[in-house]
Amino acid sequence: MILYGRHAVQEALRGPRRVVRVWATARAAREPWLAAAGAVIASADELERRGGSPEHQGVCAEVEPYRYADADALLARPDALIVALDELQDPQNLGAVCRTAECAGATGVVIPERRAAEVTPAVCKASAGAVEHLAIARVRNLADFLLAARKAGAWCYGADGSARVPYTQPDYRGSVVLVLGAEGRGLRPRVAKTCDELVALPLRGRIESLNVSAAAAALLYEMTRQRVAGSLATDA
Repeated sequence: MILYGRHAVQEALRGPRRVVRVWATARAAREPWLAAAGAVIASADELERRGGSPEHQGVCAEVEPYRYADADALLARPDALIVALDELQDPQNLGAVCRTAECAGATGVVIPERRAAEVTPAVCKASAGAVEHLAIARVRNLADFLLAARKAGAWCYGADGSARVPYTQPDYRGSVVLVLGAEGRGLRPRVAKTCDELVALPLRGRIESLNVSAAAAALLYEMTRQRVAGSLATDA
């Protein structure tokens, strides 16, 4: 896999994946972290050919394939906070959600094996390298994963703009799975029915829905706020 973009390459160097080699333009290679990585000098055109994108920002790297996590292992973690994505297909959205999930301290992200974006160089760049530090698992059937999550003691909350339950109402402490739907379509019926509860963010403008990554940010940080507040109360 050839990664491109400064943050994607820098986080790959900090993460668990083996980085085979790094290329950089002469100007970019002056940066200390690239000098320490032994970056090979290359032209911008060569970087674009290697990475397959003009958005390389003067840096690209050859890395080993992305290693997906085990979904059952994510569920086994105490007080897990997992983001499940129902056939999200836009790499930019997947990357943005992963960036938010990593920053919010989520345990991991779960995506379907089919009809969904996977971890590609475009996703790595869109996530600003967050995928290097975030556990991402692939499952054959998302509804079945949610059933397994419920059996494991987790509560599953689906985001649905038409839901009657405000997003601030549930208690998000303990093990929780946040389920987000695909662009434009939302949650599929079986996935929605498998959730314990559907929650909605307030929409006070004329647009009918938020971008999935924006919704993920609002919901994850409400969940994090509650979980931190609950932890502080327990410690007191």
